[in-house]
Amino acid sequence: MTVIPLNEGRQPRLQPRTHEILLEDLTLDADIGFHDFEIGTPQRLLATVHVRLDMAHWPQSDTQEASWNYDVLRTHVKRLVEGRRFNLQETLAQEIFDMIAAEPGVIGLTVTLRKPDVYPDAKAVGVILSSD
Repeated sequence: MTVIPLNEGRQPRLQPRTHEILLEDLTLDADIGFHDFEIGTPQRLLATVHVRLDMAHWPQSDTQEASWNYDVLRTHVKRLVEGRRFNLQETLAQEIFDMIAAEPGVIGLTVTLRKPDVYPDAKAVGVILSSD
């Protein structure tokens, strides 16, 4: 059997059409909710952020300087929640969305927030904001 090297000397037929950064199911402890039993009692939230970038902001080299810093994204989301109170997931999701949308190179964005501990017969309740 002859083994032909994959793509030797040929240009790829497929090229990426989207360039995305993903932060999935970041656990946040948030003072959130409008019911009396929720106020002042932090609840677990799971935040997922899909950031779509233009090519100018996608790494062109394999260096730290060229990359989007996941630590910065994570830290900014966590700081937004710390020491603040929110009545609605919708409000917090919008604030996360607005903060990330203002970053250079962002051309699309989806923010998902979920409360996984609300109902025993449901995995989670939440909201999704998307620019698409």
